[in-house]
Amino acid sequence: MAAFDTTRTAYGSVLAVSRISSFIAHIFGNVVAWNDARVTRNALAALSDRELDDIGLIRGDIDVVAQTDFIR
Repeated sequence: MAAFDTTRTAYGSVLAVSRISSFIAHIFGNVVAWNDARVTRNALAALSDRELDDIGLIRGDIDVVAQTDFIR
């Protein structure tokens, strides 16, 4: 009688697909984080010094605030 083993994965192909999809998701996440930092930096740079002071920032804080989400 022949038996077919259904408990094994397809000899590592599932692992390879998982690693590739994880890599693509990581790259996509980095691009999204970079774009969020860029948008934040541009929005804060467009504010006047008085508006920045109202939210407790100075012009020198813009890069630090924008990069905080990007560094993970």
